[in-house]
Amino acid sequence: MANVVWIVDEPGGDFRKEERAASPLEASQVLVKIHASGINPLDTKIRKGEAAHAQQPLPAVLGLDMAGIVEELASGVTSFEIGDEVYGMVGGVGGHQGTLAERIAVDADLLAHKPKNLSMRQAAALPLSVITAWEGLVDRANVREGQKVLIHAGAGGVGHIAIQVARAFGAEVFSTVSPQKSEIVQKFGATPIDYNSLTVEDYVAKFTQGAGFDIIYDTVGGATLDGSFRAVKRYTGHVTSILGWGTHSLAPLSFRAATYSGVFTLLPLLSGQGLGHHGEILRHAAALADMGKLTPLLNQQRFSSADIEAAFETVTSGSVGKTVIDFGPEIE
Repeated sequence: MANVVWIVDEPGGDFRKEERAASPLEASQVLVKIHASGINPLDTKIRKGEAAHAQQPLPAVLGLDMAGIVEELASGVTSFEIGDEVYGMVGGVGGHQGTLAERIAVDADLLAHKPKNLSMRQAAALPLSVITAWEGLVDRANVREGQKVLIHAGAGGVGHIAIQVARAFGAEVFSTVSPQKSEIVQKFGATPIDYNSLTVEDYVAKFTQGAGFDIIYDTVGGATLDGSFRAVKRYTGHVTSILGWGTHSLAPLSFRAATYSGVFTLLPLLSGQGLGHHGEILRHAAALADMGKLTPLLNQQRFSSADIEAAFETVTSGSVGKTVIDFGPEIE
């Protein structure tokens, strides 16, 4: 069975369409017919050669996220059946084929059944964002009912999902956001904080009476992460970040006797370790989606496989909502 893929040959290069012969499945793999591929800011950085941590040498097929239908199973796979609708963050880094393709062979552990309440487009928008949010809030910070959680950049791809995950666990959620995007975080149930008009000390006093937030999830890095160390609750507070590189003083965090952890969502794809946990997180996410507690924010512009370049330009421009490329008929 032939497979059509879209390849980038060099940093910043154009997308080139190529037809490849299909390879036999390995023992743990599933062949998925891709119906939709979500495009992340990370995908655009990999294309430009600006994401050394992703370790995706070019030429390569890019794309991390997808939703589709199982077409073939290796003999040892029992968790799925042919015809199942699935979704996952399955490639595009570590030398793995990405999701800008008609089909992809992936380790079954990386997949979960698609949420019944979401379309293929919506499901393809979720994997990287929800895995990243879950690892920070649930795995690292143990989010729970009654806590006050601050999400930085809550209108962003990870941020708006993190708001919903924290709320699903019973937390009261706040989010730094620009005034023009405050309605987005309010829609998902967070109290907006205008970081342009309030200092860290101002919003800690206003929303926590000076006590600090139980959990702070940083998706921005730099000065925002430094500010998080001053805004977290003493003794029991926890800061987690997806952008922890750079030079930071830990003294403000230490003086509050609080804790910090980093999230590196790509690690299982790069190392081969922990693949099953990604599938587990996606199963939990599907359950939340089917309960109406998790919905991705989509860019309403539609893109087909003929519009990959335009889709990447849209993501690079910083557009609101997840950009998704359709590779097959929409399935609700």
